[in-house]
Amino acid sequence: MDTTYWGRNFGVMLFKDSITKENLLKYYVINETNALYIEGIKELGGRGFTVVAIVCDGRKGLIGSFSSIPVQMCQFHQVAIVRRYITRNPKLPAAIELKGIVALMKNTDRESFEGALNDWHTKWESFLKERTRNPDTGKSHYTHKRLRSAYRSLRTNMKWLFTWYDHIELNIPNTTNAIDGHFSDLKNKLRNHNGLSIERKKKFIDGFFKA
Repeated sequence: MDTTYWGRNFGVMLFKDSITKENLLKYYVINETNALYIEGIKELGGRGFTVVAIVCDGRKGLIGSFSSIPVQMCQFHQVAIVRRYITRNPKLPAAIELKGIVALMKNTDRESFEGALNDWHTKWESFLKERTRNPDTGKSHYTHKRLRSAYRSLRTNMKWLFTWYDHIELNIPNTTNAIDGHFSDLKNKLRNHNGLSIERKKKFIDGFFKA
């Protein structure tokens, strides 16, 4: 499940079956909220669907909202989170190494990834604890705050990054790429119809998802 936007006030939230590739449910939204995702899962249950697992992005509070359903955080989104902190081309050796470890995520299992991350943290722990002092105020802060944030993000989300591996029998995708690709195709087609009103845009999107 995921949401995409056109501008700031119009978006569509989509729930898609990763096995049949069927679009099961959609909502037109102004704001993407956890409450609406939760409502969507309840609605699918009310329609007779059995939700055996969920794949979603790392929205704050969302991945921990389904205690009775296995949830896989999209690994692509996690890579993007780390990239925002350390950039695409990091200069610090510690950041370069972390980027390499994160690149392995999609091709490895939980134990191997956690082991590599633990080894990285052990190697760079003192570096991560370095502090810089402001000579004017006397206050200090962590020197490598963004690198620390990248590592903390991985640690915080680790519980959900390898749900596919913990429940291998369910054949859970490790990314939301099926929906992301669907959204990209939709947006490319809509670009040929610039200037549509919201209502006409909705009709176009309805037809696209049914097709």
